[in-house]
Amino acid sequence: MWTLIKHLHIALALLSFGGFMLRGGLMLMESRLLNRPLFRRGPHLVDSLLLASGVALAWQTQQYPFVNSYWLTAKMLALLAYIGFGMIALNYGRGRPLRLAALCVAIGCGAYMIATALQHNPLLAARGAL
Repeated sequence: MWTLIKHLHIALALLSFGGFMLRGGLMLMESRLLNRPLFRRGPHLVDSLLLASGVALAWQTQQYPFVNSYWLTAKMLALLAYIGFGMIALNYGRGRPLRLAALCVAIGCGAYMIATALQHNPLLAARGAL
């Protein structure tokens, strides 16, 4: 069961991150596609399933952020930054330069989360990942 949840979590993470980058590109092109239901509601479904699978993995492995897992704590903090900068990039940023900067920072946060999850180490340079 753990393997199934892990693979589901990985697939949902890639779908979520890829969808975010697609929406970011559409935002930069000022596309009206962003107003379609698929782009408005779809990410909420994917991200809810992603969160549920992450909680299930943490529970099964007994690794909890802010309790006994430094890498998971770092990943959760990066997730909060990713969400915040993503909101600025896609919804609340005033002006294209601010939205573009927020999009770049959010993508960096997403890349950090993926790398941290793969390495199980919040200090990626310590393992030669940088």
